[in-house]
Amino acid sequence: MYYIIGKRKSGVGNMEFIANEGKNIEIEANNKIYLRHAIKTRFIKQGESYVDVFKEYALPIYKEGDIISASEKIIALCQNRIVKREDIKIGFWAKFLSKFASKPDTGVGVGETIKMQYAIDEVGLLKVLWASFASAVTKLFGKRGVFYKIVGPEVSGLDGFYANVWEEYGDIGIKIPENPNGVCDEIKEALGISCMIVDANDLGCEILGYSSDIEFETEELIGMIKDNPAGQGHEQTPLILIREKE
Repeated sequence: MYYIIGKRKSGVGNMEFIANEGKNIEIEANNKIYLRHAIKTRFIKQGESYVDVFKEYALPIYKEGDIISASEKIIALCQNRIVKREDIKIGFWAKFLSKFASKPDTGVGVGETIKMQYAIDEVGLLKVLWASFASAVTKLFGKRGVFYKIVGPEVSGLDGFYANVWEEYGDIGIKIPENPNGVCDEIKEALGISCMIVDANDLGCEILGYSSDIEFETEELIGMIKDNPAGQGHEQTPLILIREKE
């Protein structure tokens, strides 16, 4: 294994595996060793075909038994699952409730008025008020995340409205993908690629869906990418190839 600036490389057979800075190519999971290759892509824009993206970047290096992990963000962008800042009208309750919410370092949360307003628009004011009350009470006992558990994945999964990493995401919110299992099965049928869609950051990850041919349990899949090999900055590697080490 050898190194270049900002990357880590390892040659395995005819395949050269590359990891993002601070990430490892190898990981131990399910009593096996897996190799992860960070696939560099162009900037994926709204309305592109996710099948075409996989065909261009994943298919040339994919082999039977591999799994491709895809960022939920690029799938949602391809599906045009976005909401524009200009279409969200911030009201009194969003301004008031957001003052009491935490502001995570990993992206925009309901501590920002625009996401609080999105939550109100999405699930209704009464549910947001209940979630806010329940969250305030449970925080006293050291329990966090109750607000998002109550309001649900459409709110908790909203990304974007955050230009610190990508300026293009400053004025749009990116929703979670629609029918992620179906998307993965569509890619498998079109290209023969086993894949999963992942919502990940450096604090953890969630498997949103995977193709029906994959026999691993959800926790086993998480173990292969629990360190977020795609990175959390400007890596532009939304696809990760995962291969069992021989």
